[in-house]
Amino acid sequence: MKIDDSRRSDNVEDGRGGSGGRRGTGIGIGTIAVVVIGYFMGINPSTLLGLLSDSQQGGMVMEAPTVTGDSKDPQVDFVRAVLGETEDVWSTYFQKNGKTYSAPKLFLFSGQVSSACGMASAAAGPFYCPGDQKVYIDLSFYRELASEFGAPGDFARAYVIAHEVGHHLQNLIGVTDQTQRAQQTMGKSEANHVSVQVELQADCFAGVWAAQANAARRILEPGDLEQGLQAASSVGDDTLQKRTQGMVVPDSFTHGSSAQRVRWFKRGFESGKIGACDTFNARAGL
Repeated sequence: MKIDDSRRSDNVEDGRGGSGGRRGTGIGIGTIAVVVIGYFMGINPSTLLGLLSDSQQGGMVMEAPTVTGDSKDPQVDFVRAVLGETEDVWSTYFQKNGKTYSAPKLFLFSGQVSSACGMASAAAGPFYCPGDQKVYIDLSFYRELASEFGAPGDFARAYVIAHEVGHHLQNLIGVTDQTQRAQQTMGKSEANHVSVQVELQADCFAGVWAAQANAARRILEPGDLEQGLQAASSVGDDTLQKRTQGMVVPDSFTHGSSAQRVRWFKRGFESGKIGACDTFNARAGL
């Protein structure tokens, strides 16, 4: 990725090595997600707010994190650059649609974290918390993405951030109350299906971001797109289930298969438009 000239975001906070926090619900690559009404495209699906697993126990991060504006850590610098690119793309997109984009914070933690969405360990993976509008990432996940999931490279790492920011876009719609009501009425299978629709939409939004950022600033290099597609494929429910339990149970999917995640990321990238990300009313299914 060509991000040397990218604007660095000031919305990155470094909370590695501290303690203190709260409980709640969250959204992310490793958690069940919130379903939203399409902000720009008139989607009106049933909604579901997923919960971070109660099994995610442990310590917490410091209550007064350091803003990493002057950090010399190359990993932190990368995160700030990518987050800055998401802020620029979505601020422009929202403005063109007569709306104002409110950027999320991105919180770096190590090992365990407590957010407005509850306590989680690094094993849960990166996640977005609508309660405090923050993306949470343990940077060790990037090593696992490369070594264990076979998805190395800068753009694979950028995809992770863009996906979580996609959940932030969904949260900005302000349908949390509707989501919670739907959660109380849905059966498990139906709730899982809707959760898949949400995750695939976030993948599609990540693709839209990549297309828009590349059109504006030519940030992509040869092989970058393939890295993003590999990252999307590596976190598909079927791939993860094969690795962890040796069998695939489609009815238990909450994020979508590898093929679905790749397909929707590509759809967003090839169209460059949020209107292409209607996972809730896709005529040909997911």
